Amino acid sequence: METSLERNLARLRRRIAAAAEEAGRAAGEVELVAVTKTVDSRVAAELLRLGQRDLGENRASELERKAAQLAAGGLGARWHFIGHVQRNKARRVVQHADVIHSVDSLRLLETLERTAEELGRRPGVYVQLHLTPEIEKTGIDASELDEVLARLAGMRHLEPLGLMAMGPREESRACGAEDVFARLAALARARDGRPPFVERRCRLSMGMSGDFELAIAHGSDVVRVGSALFEGVEGLEVAG
Repeated sequence: METSLERNLARLRRRIAAAAEEAGRAAGEVELVAVTKTVDSRVAAELLRLGQRDLGENRASELERKAAQLAAGGLGARWHFIGHVQRNKARRVVQHADVIHSVDSLRLLETLERTAEELGRRPGVYVQLHLTPEIEKTGIDASELDEVLARLAGMRHLEPLGLMAMGPREESRACGAEDVFARLAALARARDGRPPFVERRCRLSMGMSGDFELAIAHGSDVVRVGSALFEGVEGLEVAG
């Protein structure tokens, strides 16, 4: 019998495919990261069994715990770290994350490079920009982007993937999600063909449960969705 989680995942994939088609893109161009930060590892394991390999966490301790629990059960996820990386926890993040979406400073970038070299890892990274007036959000200013990307181009232990930004909260009126996504897309396209995006285009990680369809319309390659996936799921186990 089909479970509520299975139905939600199928519905979400259909919405992603429809948004991609509406934007004149192939459904397979848009990658879904299922954000498991609010659910127990048993729910994460069920997602893997349903074929959803890309999972996202925003806390180093939860990433560490769930990665270990799933590995103990013989399950392997492709882990994405989507939260702010505290530099004193960088080792724990690099140890488990295959992709880090939230490189929000040059100092953090340098810490990640050193840590990846020490651990023999090469995670993919997205540089996070701060494109809203909300002071609690992290990310570099657009004026710093060239300097950060130039430094990233010379690093051997981090794989440059692209740019990331978060849209504003729904109650924020100063800047709309469409403005953020359009600005990030323009910044990415301006850097295609330039280091570190000479051999591949600069990808975009943008869009969450409330705005992923709009993000896809603006060219997002990766959407990070949690609440829309778990809404109404029966017998949901909460993380922690």
